[in-house]
Order: sequence, then C-alpha cells, then structure tokens
Amino acid sequence: MLDLDTKVHDESRQGEAFAPATTGTQTYTKKFYIESYGCAMNFNDSEIVASILGEEGYGPTRNAEEASLILLNTCSIRDKAEQTVRKRLTEFKKIKQQTPGMLVGVLGCMAERIKGKLLEEEKLVDLVVGPDAYRSLPALIAEAGTGQKSVNVLLSREETYGDISPVRLDNNGVTSFVSIMRGCNNMCSFCVVPFTRGRERSRDAYSIVREAEDLFANGYREVTLLGQNVDSYYWTSNDGSETITFAMLLEKVALINPLLRVRFSTSHPKDITDEVLFTMLKYDNICNYIHLPVQSGSSRILQLMNRTYTREWYIKKVDRIRELIPDCGLSTDVITGFCTETEEDHQETLSLMRYARYDLSYMYFYSERPGTLAERRYTDDVPEEVKKRRLAEVVALHRDISQENMLKEVGRTFKVLVEGTSKRSDEQLFGRNDQNKVIVFPKENFKKGDYVMVKVESCTSGTLIGKAVQ
Repeated sequence: MLDLDTKVHDESRQGEAFAPATTGTQTYTKKFYIESYGCAMNFNDSEIVASILGEEGYGPTRNAEEASLILLNTCSIRDKAEQTVRKRLTEFKKIKQQTPGMLVGVLGCMAERIKGKLLEEEKLVDLVVGPDAYRSLPALIAEAGTGQKSVNVLLSREETYGDISPVRLDNNGVTSFVSIMRGCNNMCSFCVVPFTRGRERSRDAYSIVREAEDLFANGYREVTLLGQNVDSYYWTSNDGSETITFAMLLEKVALINPLLRVRFSTSHPKDITDEVLFTMLKYDNICNYIHLPVQSGSSRILQLMNRTYTREWYIKKVDRIRELIPDCGLSTDVITGFCTETEEDHQETLSLMRYARYDLSYMYFYSERPGTLAERRYTDDVPEEVKKRRLAEVVALHRDISQENMLKEVGRTFKVLVEGTSKRSDEQLFGRNDQNKVIVFPKENFKKGDYVMVKVESCTSGTLIGKAVQ
C-alpha cells in the first residue's frame, strides 16, 4: 500500500472504465475498452490513447464483451495494483476465448516492467505498449491482428504528446487535468517511475495554454497542471529564443480567464521556488494549495531515500510558504517503515507532521518495488507489523490535526466552485474552496460550474458544511 511516485491515487477510480465526457454523432464499427489504474497521469494517458484510437475508427465502450480491443492502463507503484491487473487479465482471457479476433493489451508502467511475463510466460496479452509508445498503437494493433505478439516499450527523451487533443473522461465536466511534462529525473531510491516513464521532458508551453483555453471554452472551470515534478518544468523554444519556467507557465494559464481556477501537482520540496509562490500571490485564480511530499521526517531516512533535502531544509520551506501565503493549504505524502527506519526516525516523522499541520496526507507503509535503487542497495528489514503499527500512529495523528484544522474554518466564508451533487443527498451540492477542502451546502438554484460564496457552519473530519451567502 504505497503511492511511491508522490502522485495522488484516487482509490475510488482504480479500474475505472473509460467513457468520453461528450458523445459524438459518429458511429464506429470497432469498439475499444480501457480500464485505468494508478495516478492522475495514467488517467490522462488513457484520454490520449482514446484520441489516437478514435483517429483509427475505434469508439469507446464500457462493456468489455462488445469490444474488439481491451486495454489495461497499468501502474507499477504498488504490488496490489499489479495483482489486480493480473486478475483482470485472467478474466479478459476467458472473454477473449469466446470472442474471435478480440485483442487484449497492457499499457503503461507495468507493461514496461514485466513485458516478458505477460507475453510469453503467462500468455495473457497480445500487445504491450509503454508510456512513450502510444503513437505506435495502430501499427501494433495491426501486427497483433495477424497473430504476432506486439511490443513497444521504448522510452523517449522527446515524447510529450503535446500535439494530441485528449478525449476527456466522463468526469464532472468542471475540473480536468492538463499534463505539462513527462518522466522524472529524481532518482528517489523507493521509486520505479524514472525506469518506467523515462527522463524528464517538458511539453510545449503554448500547447498547454491552448489545451487549457479549450477546456475553459467547453465549460470547464478548473485545471490542474500535472507532472511528476511540476516545479522543474522548463521549456525552451526550438530556436532558443524563449524559455519558460513553471512560474511563467502558471501565469500564462492564470491569464486565460479569471474564472478559470488553476491548481498544480506534484511539487518536489527541492524545486518549488519563491517565483512560484509570488505568482500564486499575484493571481486570485491560482489556488492557495500545495502538495509538498515529505516522505519522512528523519534526515537520515531522507538521505537513504535520496530525497536531496534534510528535515531542517523542509521545515524552512514550509515556513516560507506560510510566511508568503498564510492561508495556503498544505498536503503531503508519508512513508512509514522504510529500510532501517528506527523508532527515533518514526518519532521525527510524527513531530514534523505536528509542525507542518497538513490539511491532507497520503500515508502508506513501505513496500519494496522491483527495479528500484532501494531494492538493489538496501534490505527491507522493518517487520510488516511494525510498519503497519507506525502507519496507524501516523494516520491517527493526521486525523486529529485535520479535525483541528477543519474546526478552525467554522464561521469563515469561502468561494466554492460547484463540482456536482453530494453523494449523500440530492438536495446538497459539493465543491472545494481555494485550499482544496470539500464544502457541502444546500442546492437552492445553483448548478455545476458556479462559483458560490459559502459560510461554514459545521464540519466533519473531512468535510466542511455550510450555506450560501450573498
């Protein structure tokens, strides 16, 4: 149970079948079915794949049995995700036996890592396609259709898919992700991403702005700029005449329209700059919320993780954020039980959490992943029961801090972007404030995509509850 690449995994969406946000009038003779696993980047990749397949005459379906092409977009971050995918592939193999001509393929990080097993040993798939090879899908499908096993897992130093317009998932129609870069240069010892997604490369800044403009024109009111490490975004024009940093990109997107909210994820503590913080201050539509993964509060463990900062350095970064943006929401990732972690190391993590007082935390116990630097260098020597006990203590502390943070919001009024109807009542709407906290309030005459001023009257540990005010 470990989100090793520091990007948020939405557990409610794991294994979600792709469906487009808008249904066109075109009829298709061939259908494709995609399930996505892992982080937001993987779901965004499925949108890119849907666009490529659409150009080849494939239409989406949520019924695997009527598809001529089944694809699983996979994640290698956690063993649980891999086991789920294997189980699904076994189920699809049975459907395939009853459907002549059906092809089954694996996309993404898991495809790159265990291609041999999937193709030859277990014979579960017909094609394997890595994260940088989606443009070759039509050729690979044609090859697999002749009975050949098709593989392309080559990593690229250039591919960003910047010229491809993603077919948007059927989400709330209000918020969307925009990928600004691919790959990662941070060799964190616990993480497999640099080996499955390749080196870092930044997408053309103007293609990002165009995509965000199109989303706004189609009714979306919030975009999240997405990357493994957004703060290291650095794009240079082909002729070398223009260079754009992440802060400059953030400004360009914010200038599209004041009604377009802008978020970003994920920030590496070593890379987020004052330039980014000042840009956030300059524009009201850039949300005051930063996801700043710490992983551990122990400098010794951070060094073993190759995080390239110390406990003290991280605390100074938190202090700087609070100094410039006092109302900034802050979230993090925490790993318990990393190699050689002692009780003292664990206590340092707890004390740092008390200091930073995160609004949201993604907390996991360490699970060794094949191919990582940690697997090659260190022994996974903390017993699982100790990892789980420490995780339980981290979770309990965060729950207390989160509850206290939420109580402080009672009586305050926030600008809320309505994302939809509350799961608990059709008479309630929900949205998020600037600091990414969920707020529920009576529907009245408001609708999705509206901005509403809401005064908070009460709260739970995870939700603010209020009513609309003038």
